Amino acid sequence: MRLVAAAAALEALTGLVLAISPSFVAWLLFGARLDAPGEAVGRVAGFALLSLALACWPANVTTTTAASTRGLFLYNVLAAIFFLYLGLSHALVGVILWPAVAVHGILSVLLARLLAVKTP
Repeated sequence: MRLVAAAAALEALTGLVLAISPSFVAWLLFGARLDAPGEAVGRVAGFALLSLALACWPANVTTTTAASTRGLFLYNVLAAIFFLYLGLSHALVGVILWPAVAVHGILSVLLARLLAVKTP
């Protein structure tokens, strides 16, 4: 499905940027830079997002597996909840935190609808 391909592409792009410059992503999302250990963990998170995107990339645009849809759904729900928590607690807020909450929230709803349609 095109939704799964679009979500996987978004996660691949985020993972690539995170793997290259974790401090830049942290500054955009949280308004803070990372120290050396944070940079290392950020790069590993970037690798994980790239791996998730590759695992969820549909073999063709018209068919997807329920497993890839569930994986993307869970990631987006958890990211939306965590980013929302950070924003509401005013703990770490950068220039793209609220747009990230919105994007992950919207993707969560759309992927949930897709799962509901696929699951009898």
